[in-house]
Amino acid sequence: MSGSLRYGINRPISIAWPTEADRQRNIELEKFLIDSSLYPSKEEDAEREKVTEYLDLIVKAWVKQLTCLRGYTDQMVEDANAVILTFGSYRLGAHGPGADIDALCVGPSYVSREEDFFIILHDILAEMEEVSELQPIPDAHVPVMKFKFQGISIDLLYASISLLVVPEDIDISHISVLNVIDKQTVQSLNGCWVADQILKHVPNVENFRTTLRCLKFWAKRRGIYSNANGFLGGVNWALLVARVCQLYPNAIPSMLVSRFFRVYTQWRWPNPVMMCPIEMGELGFSVWDPRKNPKDRSHRMPIITPAYHCMNSSYKVSLGTLQVMTEQFQCGNRICEEIELGKAEWSALFEHYPFFEAYENYLQVDIVAADADDLLTWKGWVESRFRQLTLKIEQDTNGLLQCHPYPNKYIDPSKPCPNSAFFWGLSRKEVGTSKECQQFDFQGTVKNFRRGIDNYRVRREGRDIYFSYVCRRHLPSFVFPDGYKWHRPSRHFNEQSGKPCEDVKMCQSCSSERQLKRKKEHEIKEVRPDKSVKQAFISSEVPQPVSPGMTTEDPTNNSEVMSSGGHLVSEKGESE
Repeated sequence: MSGSLRYGINRPISIAWPTEADRQRNIELEKFLIDSSLYPSKEEDAEREKVTEYLDLIVKAWVKQLTCLRGYTDQMVEDANAVILTFGSYRLGAHGPGADIDALCVGPSYVSREEDFFIILHDILAEMEEVSELQPIPDAHVPVMKFKFQGISIDLLYASISLLVVPEDIDISHISVLNVIDKQTVQSLNGCWVADQILKHVPNVENFRTTLRCLKFWAKRRGIYSNANGFLGGVNWALLVARVCQLYPNAIPSMLVSRFFRVYTQWRWPNPVMMCPIEMGELGFSVWDPRKNPKDRSHRMPIITPAYHCMNSSYKVSLGTLQVMTEQFQCGNRICEEIELGKAEWSALFEHYPFFEAYENYLQVDIVAADADDLLTWKGWVESRFRQLTLKIEQDTNGLLQCHPYPNKYIDPSKPCPNSAFFWGLSRKEVGTSKECQQFDFQGTVKNFRRGIDNYRVRREGRDIYFSYVCRRHLPSFVFPDGYKWHRPSRHFNEQSGKPCEDVKMCQSCSSERQLKRKKEHEIKEVRPDKSVKQAFISSEVPQPVSPGMTTEDPTNNSEVMSSGGHLVSEKGESE
């Protein structure tokens, strides 16, 4: 291969071919992936293909029905058509067992998204026995209909293009398709465009697929795979991996995984990651350009899509989530260096991140609903706003309180209603060589977040959200794999002073226990209150009503909880 060959926007970093040691490590990596069950079976892939074909038949019949009802000619009804195109990990060939299918329905100009897709097609799907968990989200940034078809999860988008008849072999990148379409349609088409461009611009598709499978698995194990929480989703990881493949065109997956961490550990954000130059296009839609667009200047980790209209696919990343990911990249880089030296095995890279041991303090968010279907819709809306909560906490504490939203969800078996629990790790950001000894008050932040949630237009009785502050030693048992807490130290110590370091206000249980211990040891000291330090939540001295729908089974659990009305109640609903 010529050293002048270019992939992407510049020349490769290295065109070196793999050594025998690289090939041996690659064999070990492939074995690890197989042993970890990261590849779907042939039977599962065949079932996915059948579901995609069945869905294609459904949308074709739906469009013909609409064409007939609207009085078009018999010939128009016969020619009427819609097609299903896939994108995301399934289209890229990097999906795993149980993965969902990202699909786009392309329909003619006279079939609308608002009424025909989200109402008529929705009702058709709702009546089918094969369809379950149907959840339309028309207000999303990219409107989507989520459901399971014969047990396979599907995210279905819709794009109405400027043609009366949709050809079966449609090229959605052709200019005739793009004329007279709105921004939401462009966003819906973008997933297919990006997938096609990635496969077109990587030097070796199979090496790309294996490497992407590795990095997605790693990101999920490390708790940083979630676009909704301000980390990175599937398309973001695909673009990062594709860029590394361009920079090392002759590398095999064992090398590409190592180079991935080497590159992004040293990457100077917010310099953008781009697979190809930005295309301005002829349709007038805004593309990512921090020189012209003020909003683009605030992006922390720009990863630019390689298809029109070129935009930042990772605009949800915050300063705090970028810091978390940067630390994980550094950790991955250290382990890969040890693997190359023969001091570690691949399994070390993919160990679970000990999230519930990493922080002293946590914010717990409980989402409850009257029944399982209600919870599905309600939880989807609340989750879509989580990024805003993280951003507001960071802003309202002047960036000194770092939030690590954990993507995993949990179920509290003690609650009588369907529920999901989510957690944020909280830590004080280091300033200079130490951490400022300051408590943080984000009661107002939580209230403002609730206010935005309450504006949800289909809010129903029984749907609610609860916020609680818990320290590590009082985390609920349901977050641990075996239902009980691991043995671990109860307090962190400041490396500089050797004294306990408390990031935010202690939960009431810990506070009481510590006071009793001090009394027993006769070490109570008079401390003058610091006026600059605020309480993290409302004072528990004022009697508050018990939140409806919550039980009071465990009066000893004193984790502070913000109910829907902003009252302070215990985790089980008992008034403090």
